[in-house]
Amino acid sequence: MEQTLVLIKFDGVSRGLVGEITSRFEKTGLKIVAAKLTEVSRELAEKHYPADRESFLRGMGQKTLDNYEKMGADPVEKLGTKDTLEIGKMIREWLIDYIQEGPVMAYVLEAPHSVELVRKICGHTLPLSALPGTIRGDFAYDSSYLANTAKRAIKNLMHASGSVEEAEYEIPLWFGKDEILSYERVEEKVMR
Repeated sequence: MEQTLVLIKFDGVSRGLVGEITSRFEKTGLKIVAAKLTEVSRELAEKHYPADRESFLRGMGQKTLDNYEKMGADPVEKLGTKDTLEIGKMIREWLIDYIQEGPVMAYVLEAPHSVELVRKICGHTLPLSALPGTIRGDFAYDSSYLANTAKRAIKNLMHASGSVEEAEYEIPLWFGKDEILSYERVEEKVMR
């Protein structure tokens, strides 16, 4: 069994998509072992998006540069730099602001391969690149260009842990051990 963290951000909560999103996970067989609607403190947001994860920051910066190139936009003109780390640091601040906009629905989902399954169901982190049938592909259309031009995070409805290691880091930030429950779903009996 594997666990992963999912956060439905305020744009998803405020649009009334919590039930729809939850349904997609549950229909797949993912088991909710913890859930809560919560407001996010600055301290939690900064821990969730740590400043010392250079590969994460550079990755966001590179996705932005790739998106700008696709759109024919000049990152230096719009952002003042082409440096992936500097762009990543800007985006980190916008993400911290974004996750604090309003209540967030936080889940721990459990199943074999849960990290990979959840990422597939969510779709590409850039909604413009998300396939139809995925959550982001069906309910969002934002891009790096639109978000960065407005100096804000990409409105992509949710966060899902990107790896087992990331999930192991993130879950304890959001949930205490006593908040994560254990039980068996019908699918688990069938899959034995």
